[in-house]
Amino acid sequence: MSELWYTEKQTENLGITLKISDVLHTEESEFQKIDVVETNQFGTLLVLDGMVMTTDKDEFVYHEMISHIAMNTHPNPKKVLVVGGGDGGAIREIVKYPSVEKAILAEIDGRVIEVSKQYLPDIAAGLSDPRVDVQVIDGIKHVHEHKNEYDIIIVDSTEPIGPAEGLFAKEFYKSIYEALKEDGIMVAQTESPFINNDLISRVFKDINTIFPITRLYLANIPTYPSGLWSFTIGSKQYDPLAVLESQMKETNTKYYTPAIHKSVFALPKFVADLLK
Repeated sequence: MSELWYTEKQTENLGITLKISDVLHTEESEFQKIDVVETNQFGTLLVLDGMVMTTDKDEFVYHEMISHIAMNTHPNPKKVLVVGGGDGGAIREIVKYPSVEKAILAEIDGRVIEVSKQYLPDIAAGLSDPRVDVQVIDGIKHVHEHKNEYDIIIVDSTEPIGPAEGLFAKEFYKSIYEALKEDGIMVAQTESPFINNDLISRVFKDINTIFPITRLYLANIPTYPSGLWSFTIGSKQYDPLAVLESQMKETNTKYYTPAIHKSVFALPKFVADLLK
């Protein structure tokens, strides 16, 4: 009996292999190859240029952790921008907050949005919220053209290659600073401390030279390289560690909690050493 397996080569020496029951979709968009497969272990899997983006079973960790730390650190987030994140998962978490008046998704590849709506409807559910403005545009250009406008900017990027490479540049973080209001917050996914330690050190240093408050935190995402994932937050005014649990908004989550909010900033020594 033949079996079908999908393998992502995460580095030259490391991969993740999943048994799949069906290939649901495959296409070449203007920017990248888009595949959707059904896996036995993690449900529906979205793949861009051979890299795992999100799955039915563990997506909640990534999307909650890239969103709720900043959303609960800012006392009154009204206007939020997500750069990338075409699957809609970060938007879904953002619109759980009643204070949000407008959430803009700036995704360069419109096909990722449409494919996610079709094959990952639970993840993309927030895109239909009336407060959401979906724009198929270059997020870097959008940030550069909008000054002093956003309370929170979330950089939900793919790996730092191809179309996403510029999302890890210091000049981009400077543009984000300028696009944020005087008390604004940014957060970016910053890869694995086991696999991308040089990138984490560089990005943290860059953001730390721009924002008065810069912190790194971790979460466990099984389908991402090594399973241990980092996020870097830059804030003009509010420290995520200074937020009282009593001030945190109640949201419907599966991973994030008020206790988790602070615990994720307690870093293993080898990760903390990357930030020195």
